[in-house]
Amino acid sequence: MRRALLFLAIFLYLNPLRAQDPHFSQFFASPLTLNPAFTGLFSGDYRISGNYRSQWRSIASPFVTGTAAIDFGILKNTISYTDIWGVGLMAMYDRTGGGALTSTYLSMSTAYHKGLDPEGNHTLAIGLQGTLVQKRLDNSKLQFESQIDNNGFNPAIPSGETLVNPKISYFDPNIGILYNGLIGEASNIYLGASYYHITQPTESFMDITQNRLSYRWTLHGGGSVPVNGKDRLHGSVLYMKQSTASEFALGGAYGFALSDMEDNPTIFYLGAFCRLKDALIPYIGMEIKGFQVGLSYDTNMSSLKAASQYRGGIELSLIYIHTRNENNKYKTLCPRF
Repeated sequence: MRRALLFLAIFLYLNPLRAQDPHFSQFFASPLTLNPAFTGLFSGDYRISGNYRSQWRSIASPFVTGTAAIDFGILKNTISYTDIWGVGLMAMYDRTGGGALTSTYLSMSTAYHKGLDPEGNHTLAIGLQGTLVQKRLDNSKLQFESQIDNNGFNPAIPSGETLVNPKISYFDPNIGILYNGLIGEASNIYLGASYYHITQPTESFMDITQNRLSYRWTLHGGGSVPVNGKDRLHGSVLYMKQSTASEFALGGAYGFALSDMEDNPTIFYLGAFCRLKDALIPYIGMEIKGFQVGLSYDTNMSSLKAASQYRGGIELSLIYIHTRNENNKYKTLCPRF
């Protein structure tokens, strides 16, 4: 265990750019970290969303990630009825390596969804996002090989390492594209792609200027179909790649309608997702009066399962959509998963 923590600390210290960006198993419930083109695509006046994830508590100090975001449409009475122009703000916090590395992100995004047909049932969007990033490394929480004696880690032994830049900051632009469409009268589908870290900013705590943050690109899609009149079956898929790390996830959820209110139903979700060669992720959720809450747990299936005992990370998502006009034409069209 001590050797594993030591390796993790050194890895984060010297090679932060080789790790994946913080991201969520419930990727569908964190739209502004998945694709900036999702900005403004929902049925309502404004959307408030939040995510919380705690991972690897069974192995070491947990990796903790959280977000808070708001997005809304603008110029609704000026642009075409078939179009949507959305803007959004998001803050994200990420703590790894027993608190040795703390990262904060503040993002502003905008997306224009252009109607492709007279009814606006098919849209194509381009989204842009700018993020201010700050990362701070606490040298007192790192452990190095030179500090290990016959009794194990000894903090009284000097590490011999000096941080040149214990705090780094940079601006990071991202871009995305998204198609969203209605199939028949009640089914929908969406397909998107996003590209993060366009400028590959320099990211180094040492005096090494050639270290660049690897770009991340994502392909994703999903949709839903009605079942038995009131219920719906949702599905989604994601492929993401950053440097040498990649992720392929897919799954879905069945939405059980618990009320007959068509405009504001109460829905219970039950489903599961799979991250290939990594984790099985059961999911439950509830939608009621504009709120959608989701709970999932990563059941680790990777080579790390011997240490994790199949335990990965718990994740909670919350989305609130405020709607004044219940007869919104995007009620069925907008993606949920």
